[in-house]
Parts: sequence; structure tokens; C-alpha cells
Amino acid sequence: MTLNELRYIVAVARERHFGRAAEGCHISQPSLSIAVRKLEEELGVILFERGSGEVTITPVGQRIVEQARRVLDEAATVRQIAAQGQDELAGMLRLGVIYTIGPYLLPHLIPRLHRRAPDMPLQIEENYTAVLSERLKDGELDVLILSLPFEESGVLTKAVYEEPFVVLMPTGHSLERVASIDAPTLAQQDLLLLGPGHCFRDQVLRFCPECNRVNTALGTMRRTLEGSSLETIRLMVATGVGITVLPYTSVSGYAHAGDLLSVRPFVEPAPARVVALAWRKSFPRGAVISLLTAAIHACPLGAAVKLLQ
Repeated sequence: MTLNELRYIVAVARERHFGRAAEGCHISQPSLSIAVRKLEEELGVILFERGSGEVTITPVGQRIVEQARRVLDEAATVRQIAAQGQDELAGMLRLGVIYTIGPYLLPHLIPRLHRRAPDMPLQIEENYTAVLSERLKDGELDVLILSLPFEESGVLTKAVYEEPFVVLMPTGHSLERVASIDAPTLAQQDLLLLGPGHCFRDQVLRFCPECNRVNTALGTMRRTLEGSSLETIRLMVATGVGITVLPYTSVSGYAHAGDLLSVRPFVEPAPARVVALAWRKSFPRGAVISLLTAAIHACPLGAAVKLLQ
């Protein structure tokens, strides 16, 4: 039994597909299949039920995969402890960031991290919270930057800042005449949202549940449209398709092209999100968490952002 074989079964369990698992492990599918079969023969149990295009993990396989995750995590900790004996801020940091934070924070954060820790290269992955969470628990990422709430067994979090939501609209829109916007007003508009899977979409809908329903009040038909990214939605708003809700950092310091877009705050108390760091309890490089916090606090996030200690 080898660590690589354990990595392979964890990948298959996550992907439920041998081809995708092999691609993620950077080996050929036949090599991965042979390694998994070899491990099954060594253990004397079937880990996965193979079907046409579908893989199902067996009950005993589930228990073995969970143990494999723990073994891989401990093995990674051994390497990190060895590196820690030299310098916690030296060596690769594998950083995961959700889609609605990365484009707005990373351009400011990366140069500040590089100045403070020039010997700590970054491997960065942008993805959905659910995917990043699995990769963190599997030991494939070290630290996540995401939005709370986020609760996972064996994972610690630290809130670093809070940012309000704002409304983006095309210039000339009727809402330009008001100083601030409330949920009932928002629900009466053609609203663009991110698609399912984005935690920011869920946060907007928790603030305004009516925004996810067709509204026929006053004889009008209001629509909820979807976009694949905040930048795509911004462009759609500029063309006059509708309005949207954005996190403050995605518009602060942005050249709004005043002839196309306008921004309005929400009525107080405004909806907001808390951005946080997340890492496994076993992660041995505590100095990295302190460095990330300080570097994020040094970024120009905008006047409406509240830094959290």
C-alpha cells in the first residue's frame, strides 16, 4: 500500500469517475485503474462498484477512503513540520479562493504577500465553496478564502473582513433617483443573479427570497436571470438587461464607466457577507494565517469594508 494508491482512491471517491480522477492525479486512466485494483486485491475488499460511466463507492470503501484522507493529511503534516523547522513562510502555499472573491482581492493581495514572504510561491485555485472544501479536507489545499458561514469538522476559520452588498444598475434606470434600496424594491426589478452553486447567490436570496420568484404584482412580469460570473453580469447590466447585487469589493475602486453603470447602497441595515480564512486544524504553519490576515488588511478594500481582528 502506497500514499499514491491512497491518493487515487480518494480521487475516485470524490469524482465518482475513473477518467476524471486520473486527470486530476495527472496519470493515465489505465494506470489509475490498475493501481486501484491492486489495492483492492491487497486489502481483499471491493472499494468501488464499476458501472457504465458510473462509479459507486461500497460501504467498506467509504470507511477506507475516510481513513485514507486522514493518512494523507498526516503525511502532508509531516512534510510541513519539516519545512516549519526551516521557515513557515518558505515553501509552496496552496490557496483556494471562491469565484466572487478572487478577482477583486487577489490582484491586491498577491504583491503584498510576495513582498512579505518572497520564498512562499502560491498555487491558486478558484472554485465553488463545496469543491474547495473537499480539496481542503483531502489535503490538496492548505488555506481557503471564502464567505461565512462555513462549518466543517476538523477545520478552523478566522473572519478577516465584512463587506456590504450594493445594487448595480444601468445609467438612466428609475432607481437612480433613490438614495438607497430595500428588499421589496429589489424584488420588483428584473434581477440578474449568479447560477446555482455560488454561495453569493444564496446570500442574496436569503436577504430577498422574493427575488427568486416570478412576480406578477401590478400586472407586470419580473424576471430573475442568471450569469456565469460577476463580470459577465456586470456587462449584461451595462446593456440594460436588468440590475444586479454585487459585493462591495467588486465595485470599489472600479472605473464604473459612468455613462453606463450606477451604484446604489441598500437601506440600513444593509445585507453583507463576512470573508474568512479556513484551514485544517492540523495545518502546522500558523505564521501563514497571521501573514494572510495582515496582508488582506493592508489591501485597499474600500471605505465601506469593516476589517475584523
